[in-house]
Amino acid sequence: MKKPTVAMTMGDPAGIGPEISVQAAVNSKVTDRVNTLIIGDATRLQKAIDILAEKGKMTVKPEIRPINTIQEARFEQGVIEVIDLHNVPNDLPWGELSAIAGQCAFDYLNKAVQLAVQKEIDAICTAPLNKEAWKLAGVKYPGHTEALAELSGAPGSAMMLVNAGLRVVHVTTHVSLKKAIEMATKERVLGRIRLTAQSLSQFGVPNPKIAVAGLNPHAGEGGLFGDEEAQELIPAIEQARAEGYQVTGPLPPDSVFSRAASGEFDVVIAMYHDQGHIAIKMLGFDTGINVTLGLPILRTSVDHGTAFDIAGKGIARDQSMIAAMMVAADFLQGRQ
Repeated sequence: MKKPTVAMTMGDPAGIGPEISVQAAVNSKVTDRVNTLIIGDATRLQKAIDILAEKGKMTVKPEIRPINTIQEARFEQGVIEVIDLHNVPNDLPWGELSAIAGQCAFDYLNKAVQLAVQKEIDAICTAPLNKEAWKLAGVKYPGHTEALAELSGAPGSAMMLVNAGLRVVHVTTHVSLKKAIEMATKERVLGRIRLTAQSLSQFGVPNPKIAVAGLNPHAGEGGLFGDEEAQELIPAIEQARAEGYQVTGPLPPDSVFSRAASGEFDVVIAMYHDQGHIAIKMLGFDTGINVTLGLPILRTSVDHGTAFDIAGKGIARDQSMIAAMMVAADFLQGRQ
């Protein structure tokens, strides 16, 4: 069976993206399952390899091979194929915020989406970008998820985090807590349940067992601590059950994630950013993976930032990037 091709975007070139991308691109656990390539800047990636070699993180330096099209890729051992956009200035400093780096990161993502939509690659795995750098560059999207949805023509999308067997989908992400409470409506929660069930079914988890976390402590305790569960969450859950989905809840947020991690549920619907992120990151900061649901393409990502404080020092850990590539491989296998 032909191995699928997964393209990594280099992310913000001033961050740790170049370093973790080249390490993941030659990791045998990854290359045994998928063909890898990087969309980025060949010169910057070579600098990352040189830095890692100096620190002893790469005992054998792979060859960087710039290509213009996927058809040119050979996927040879010890060679990293790079769709080279050649857009990083040679003197760009490591670890510094800039509009130039923000634009570069967006260009890599845009190119990757084009290739995925055209089915020239099977999945995208993204290295971290910096949202402030995107803003400086005039990029209109607040982050990867929103950009991916519009660039790929998706009607809607959602973030799913994966770590150590726990899957979490968020009803809201980058909004204030006050706004998140306002957005926890029946329609939005029901939409997330439907999207989650349909997406996981595509990824080899048919009719998934879905748990919905409460918004309030103790899931409202029958109205003692808030009525959002009764007014919004329970009607959404009842409607989802009527449509044939396996849904339980709303369940107390302080226990539902542990129950899911132990295997009782396939996924948890979290109401807001920190509710879900804290649970995922407590299981391991370097192993959390981000998967975007609702897209016509498969995208996984690390769940950490650009780490400007350690960028260019050859000490960035590649575990999350490798895990993101392995999750992409798992989902591609599930689709097959």
